[in-house]
Amino acid sequence: METKQNLLVLVGPTAVGKTAISIDVAKKLKGEIISADSMQIYKYMNIGTAKITAEEMDNIPHYMLDIVYPDEEFTVADFKKRAEKYIEDINKKKKLPIIAGGTGLYLNSLVYELKFTRVEPNEDLREKYESLAELHGNQYIHDILSTIDPASSKRINPNDRKRIIRAIEIFHETGKPMSYYNKDFRKKTDKYNLTMIGLTMDRAKLYSRINKRVDMMIDDGLIEEVRSLMDMGYNRELTSMQGIGYKEIISYLENEISLDEAIKILKRNTRRYAKRQLTWFRGDNRIKWIDVDKFNSIDAVGEYIVDYTTNSYK
Repeated sequence: METKQNLLVLVGPTAVGKTAISIDVAKKLKGEIISADSMQIYKYMNIGTAKITAEEMDNIPHYMLDIVYPDEEFTVADFKKRAEKYIEDINKKKKLPIIAGGTGLYLNSLVYELKFTRVEPNEDLREKYESLAELHGNQYIHDILSTIDPASSKRINPNDRKRIIRAIEIFHETGKPMSYYNKDFRKKTDKYNLTMIGLTMDRAKLYSRINKRVDMMIDDGLIEEVRSLMDMGYNRELTSMQGIGYKEIISYLENEISLDEAIKILKRNTRRYAKRQLTWFRGDNRIKWIDVDKFNSIDAVGEYIVDYTTNSYK
């Protein structure tokens, strides 16, 4: 019988301390880290994504960072394909692959048996629906989607033009709605010798950390980073530029709101995102939750995770 590959998954809300803890655990367990963050895949987007620096990596190999340009398409299926190859390669080196991140769908693509449609892009169809959206608005094409795939239309935001068009494209090319391919959304994978750790902390403390992190991002040059991206031709219609930290600053740079208001909205949106992350991850009963407030150092959290992981692999 084929030996299962080892895999440690480290999840948690933004600003809980995943980066520092994942580095500590990687050192202790001879691990290498695969990022599962849908914003950190983009080049040039560093401050707003809280992307780890080379210095912070401390010689621990990291994967899935800076792999596409902000205007390139990158799907969950793309993530799954690349991440699975890294998991395999890291195991072959007798190292431990550690998935660290907070993008729920990226993580689910590895720990659940999700089906992905191999539908090639239909540029004519995409152009047609782009034109319809430009002419009549995003709601118009969202209404079209709701008639052919009601389930997907409920999951996709009416302003998410890219995903709306993709869902229409899948129906057009296969004759089946995108929701058909997501039937086994909650079928757990048995592919890995899997350990899942969730990091959490007191909600008020987490929100305070989020607020401080946003202030640090502003001090570190987030406004200049967004302005530079816009100068390179990356506009607010792109999925990348609709990310938290970018859309709010774009609104400020376009003179739609004041800087104070942009920062206030950014903090609020990040807090809401953290809450959604926690709700998402709590749906998986395989996750061992760790309250980092109960430890007096990152090293102590790391030791606990090492003990738990080592015992789970016995």
